[in-house]
Amino acid sequence: MGALPRTVDSETMTRTPKAEMFNRKASDPKNKPDEILKALGLQQGQRIADIGAGGGYFALRFAEVVGADGQVFAVDTNPMFLEFIQHRAKEKGLGNVETILATKDSATLPGKSLSLIFMRNVCHHLAKRVEYFGRLKDALRTDGKIAIIEFRRGKRFSFHRLFGHWHYVSKERIVKEMEEAGYQLEKDLDFLPEQSVTMFSS
Repeated sequence: MGALPRTVDSETMTRTPKAEMFNRKASDPKNKPDEILKALGLQQGQRIADIGAGGGYFALRFAEVVGADGQVFAVDTNPMFLEFIQHRAKEKGLGNVETILATKDSATLPGKSLSLIFMRNVCHHLAKRVEYFGRLKDALRTDGKIAIIEFRRGKRFSFHRLFGHWHYVSKERIVKEMEEAGYQLEKDLDFLPEQSVTMFSS
C-alpha cells in the first residue's frame, strides 16, 4: 500500500462519520451498486483508479474483483478518507489498494497503466473539467476507459443545489466536455434513478 499522508490513531480511523455516510449511500440498493459493477465489466489483473473515492466503498469492491494481480488507486483530496480506506482494506485483507492524496486540480496517477478511471459524483466539483480530463489521458492504457457517474438535474429543489451551487452536471455537458478533451462516448446507460452513467475511450 502507498504511504499515508499523515498518521492518525486507529480509533480515529474507525470513527469517520462522513466516510461512513458516503459508503452507506453508495451501498444503498436503490443506488444499484451491483449493477454499476456489472456495467464496468472489470476483470482480474486490471489497474483501476477511483477518483473521489470518499469512504472507499467502490475502491474496495474493485480491489476484490481485480484480485492480487490487479491494483486499485483510491484517490481523494481528504487525507482522513484515505486513511479510513486503508484501514478498511487492511481489515478485509486487501493488499492491492494504494491511496493517493490529490488536489482539486490534479491527481498523480501512474502513467499509461490504467484500464479504468472511475469518477462518481465528482464532476460537479471540478472547475476546469476539459483540462482535467485531458491530463487523465496520461494515466490510461491505449485501451483504457473513463467511467463517469454524475447527478442529473432533479425536477424539484433538492440537496443537489447547495449554497447557491448546482451539484450536478448534465449528461450532455459531460459528453461535450469529454469530446473537447479528446474522448469518444462508448456507453450511455440509464439505469440509475438520479444519475447518468457514461463511459468513454481515448
